[in-house]
Amino acid sequence: MHDAGRAHVSGKHGCVERVRVRDHPAPQLGRFLVVGLGNTVLSFIVYRLLLAVGAWYLLAAPVAFTVGAVNGFVFNRRWTFGARDTTRARVLYVTVQIVGAASTSLLVLLFVRVAGTGRVVAYLAAVPPVTLGMFVANRLWTFAERD
Repeated sequence: MHDAGRAHVSGKHGCVERVRVRDHPAPQLGRFLVVGLGNTVLSFIVYRLLLAVGAWYLLAAPVAFTVGAVNGFVFNRRWTFGARDTTRARVLYVTVQIVGAASTSLLVLLFVRVAGTGRVVAYLAAVPPVTLGMFVANRLWTFAERD
């Protein structure tokens, strides 16, 4: 059987401990981006559908974001971070998603009203910076194992 971890020396006494490759930021970011891409496609479809039925774009953006967030919790918890399903993780994930949704909406508003972009382009432009911020929050806070 293949060992997905590697040993390294750490701690004040130089103890050797096993660290799973899954725990390293680069592969996690890659998995997070794959999940995020799926969430973005799903959110974008919902956003476009809401606009098509006459929803106000500032309402459509957080609703679409929420649809992707629900999908993201399952995949990020299981695949990206390999974390347990705890009440703490759920509460923190919802908190991070609320901040992400608010950030997305504010950026959409900024891009539309200040930069003069279209509503769809504004939404697409808001996604990358929010995604990176949410990766950091989820890695260091939501799905970090606590003793």
